[in-house]
Amino acid sequence: MTTPDTSPRVRLDKWLWAARFFKTRALSAEAIDKGQVRVNGQVAKASREPRVGDTIEFRQGQDLRAVVVRGLSAVRGSAPVAQQLYEETAESIARRLAMAEQRRLAPEPALSQPMGRPTKRDRRTLKDWGSRWSASVDDERD
Repeated sequence: MTTPDTSPRVRLDKWLWAARFFKTRALSAEAIDKGQVRVNGQVAKASREPRVGDTIEFRQGQDLRAVVVRGLSAVRGSAPVAQQLYEETAESIARRLAMAEQRRLAPEPALSQPMGRPTKRDRRTLKDWGSRWSASVDDERD
């Protein structure tokens, strides 16, 4: 006679949320739907049930992380409890540290540029640039 499986069953999106890789379960499900999460090298669905020993690869911000599942939980607990659910691989840690050092030494130039529309204050300073930006023909002939 076989013994019933007593390990808790949990969805992949819920496990990623419970392990505190994503702030909300919706964000973890969105990353999975975009194909950014792989389990044992295969693109996964949100309903997939991770097992202890599975390797999960996903992108978190600019970093590509690879973790091995060490425990299952569908409940989001404190950070120390969440860290017991996984173990990050040595290659992933080395890659993350190398990317952080690279960003520190050579920051992306586009990130220093302000984005979006100018504020009201910015528009006021643009307005006071004087006549050099004037399109009026009369200003040049005087």
